[in-house]
Amino acid sequence: MSDLFLQHPEALPVGVPLAERLRPRTPDEVIGQQHLLGPGKPLRLAFESGQPHSMILWGPPGVGKTTLARMMATQFNCEFIALSAVFSGIKEVREAVAQAELWRGQGRRTILFVDEIHRFNKAQQDGFLPFVESGLLTFIGATTENPSFEVNSALLSRASVYVLKPLDEGEMGTLFDRACVRAMSDLSFAADARERLVGLADGDARRLLNLLEQMRTAAQAAGVVVLDGEFVERTVAQSLRRFDKGGDAFYDQISALHKSVRGSNPDAALYWLCRMLDGGADPRYLARRIIRMAWEDIGLADPRAMQIANEAAQTYERLGSPEGELALGQAIIYMAVAAKSNAGYMAYNAARAFVAKDGSRPVPVHLRNAPTKLMKELGYGKAYRYAHDESEAYAAGETYLPDDMAEPGWYRPTPRGLEGKIGEKLEHLRQLDRKARGK
Repeated sequence: MSDLFLQHPEALPVGVPLAERLRPRTPDEVIGQQHLLGPGKPLRLAFESGQPHSMILWGPPGVGKTTLARMMATQFNCEFIALSAVFSGIKEVREAVAQAELWRGQGRRTILFVDEIHRFNKAQQDGFLPFVESGLLTFIGATTENPSFEVNSALLSRASVYVLKPLDEGEMGTLFDRACVRAMSDLSFAADARERLVGLADGDARRLLNLLEQMRTAAQAAGVVVLDGEFVERTVAQSLRRFDKGGDAFYDQISALHKSVRGSNPDAALYWLCRMLDGGADPRYLARRIIRMAWEDIGLADPRAMQIANEAAQTYERLGSPEGELALGQAIIYMAVAAKSNAGYMAYNAARAFVAKDGSRPVPVHLRNAPTKLMKELGYGKAYRYAHDESEAYAAGETYLPDDMAEPGWYRPTPRGLEGKIGEKLEHLRQLDRKARGK
């Protein structure tokens, strides 16, 4: 079992990473996660009870998921088996079960820790259930993905879910200072170097400790003992903010971008766009999302938004990065300040939902095509009124829906932007319909 904040971490074998040497061994030594480990909080109570229970630890990288799992094994005096769902399969699970059965025969309990549990498929996740239910294993899963989507409901119902948070700036500073005192006392960091390293780590404790190790190596090579912000900038390659391109951080930022556009806040929209570009998001993916925003949240209130979004995507294809990203930024600004309407989006969804559950209503005879003599004899197309031949190019009173279907009124234009004019026109046409029908 590895320990963090040992009194003499330098006594550990050479080559052990700093993050491993400084791993907490008790809840009081953990930095952050006080919403779970503070007095009276869920995990604190679990530790105090002395009774392990199955759980899923959900949070971004470097916030202590593995540390907590190992700590529980120590605190509860359990044997500890760690698997990675990236590298393990049914074979490794069976081996873990066999080992747990051996230990149970010796009166010892087992905690099975599965990192990246969301990487296991349904069959693999189901494989844990009988052993969790029988009490052979206490299961602890760690995931960076929302367990509601990635973990089987059967397994989810048998485990408590605890949400871990990124360390805030103050907590990262505490970790920085403690690591320097415990394991890097031979180096001195200027305030701007400390600030830069904490910022680069972006709430990820493991990343911060890895950066400190990188600083030590660079300092030794350069023969310096005092590190400033300029030294950090020269040493550390351009580091990306935490950005899991397939995980929750990615979708949370996309959500923030979309909602900032919808909320007509151009500065916020630009912030999230630049955060995602800085984090390594594919600009082509962002371009597709921007086009979607134009159709979903602006719609016919300002049809120019669709054109600008498409043209921005085409501009990026022609110019690439970084020049083409300017086009995406300006498209975002335009959409944020444009008139908003989701009337078309809502109408489309309502029509899709209706059709999905409705029967196959026949096309009214007067709307049917009649390319053959037989079809004409059957009345196809009879009494159809050609709109262009009528006043205002509108066949007032005509119907276009199936005969037994009432007007659903799905599309309801807003009074904003061009859609206000559309609404006025539709109301005028409805008045013509009412007049033609004698109402």
